[in-house]
Amino acid sequence: QARLVESGGGTVQAGGSLRLSCVRSGFPVGRKCMGWYRQAPGKEREGVAYINADTGDTYYADSVKGRFTASRTNANYTVYLQMNSLKPDDTAMYYCAGSLSGRCPIPETDYIIWGHGTQVTVSS
Repeated sequence: QARLVESGGGTVQAGGSLRLSCVRSGFPVGRKCMGWYRQAPGKEREGVAYINADTGDTYYADSVKGRFTASRTNANYTVYLQMNSLKPDDTAMYYCAGSLSGRCPIPETDYIIWGHGTQVTVSS
């Protein structure tokens, strides 16, 4: 069955870096839009980055532009989120999401498979 598993979260000082991974399995071969989302306590879920897993084309929310970079393996089995210059307000549970869409970006409602999340905590 199709599934997504995130990893790489942890605790880091402000200004530090983390690299998140999302391993996907059970997906059909083809162009698929993948998303990285986050949710902090008391806040709405926020899309932060999107990647066309086939082409590698990426898109970013204004809040993370210049600091976060999404990428993927050539085989399209793993996507990554490199997070640099982390700030305390980046603290959140981070999720990867998968779709059957061959275009990117797409609305949140078009994602049909979600991972269970990996916690990122940025301390002051």
